Amino acid sequence: MEPVVLAFDSAGLGCSVVVASGETVLGAERDVAAHGQAERLLPMVDAVMRGAGLSASAIDIIGVTTGPGSFTGIRVGLAAARGMALATGAQLIGVSGFEAVAAGLARPFHSGGIILTVLESRREDLYIQLFAHACDALGEPAAVMPAALSETLQQIIGAAPLLVAGDAAQRAASILAQRPDTIVAEGSAPDAAGVLRSVLRRRRLCPRTARPLPLYLRPANVTISNTHQRAGR
Repeated sequence: MEPVVLAFDSAGLGCSVVVASGETVLGAERDVAAHGQAERLLPMVDAVMRGAGLSASAIDIIGVTTGPGSFTGIRVGLAAARGMALATGAQLIGVSGFEAVAAGLARPFHSGGIILTVLESRREDLYIQLFAHACDALGEPAAVMPAALSETLQQIIGAAPLLVAGDAAQRAASILAQRPDTIVAEGSAPDAAGVLRSVLRRRRLCPRTARPLPLYLRPANVTISNTHQRAGR
């Protein structure tokens, strides 16, 4: 019997929820607004579960993105996932936004090609990670300035064919316009469908998974007022 999986993403630009039996999607919702995940996520979960005719007790696995992305979105998603897993006894599995993008690609890339997943940081830099295909990461994720992207890729993969995917794919592709054999995957932002596929693969390969932790590639953008600075002295 296939496990019932509730998967969601609230770390990136938008918010999405999927409930599925194995890989068979029973219900899905997506909101593309860049802010407000804290207010939208739980009502979306409720709507998807109701639409699928399922109660919370039916959930076997909860999948959630761990980042990178919005600090608020990451915290909201992880807190919701942990709370639901505690209440239902469901297994909790976290995957990165990079993994969700790579797993969610509609078609495999041609042999010998590399997937460059690029996520929006909402600043000048880009969040990137390379994959040999939809499953195997080539190194750790990183924050890279646009001016350094071409050189970084040249050092790691040379002139290998490249598929650029993610919610910052177009921004990266414009930087890589002179690179040969580069394809852009349209509409490849991280979403709950990719989380679902990545979670199911993770469970097959490693039935026991560690507690998911947030993936941050830079510190929070926090400004301390002069009043608080003086109070801390």
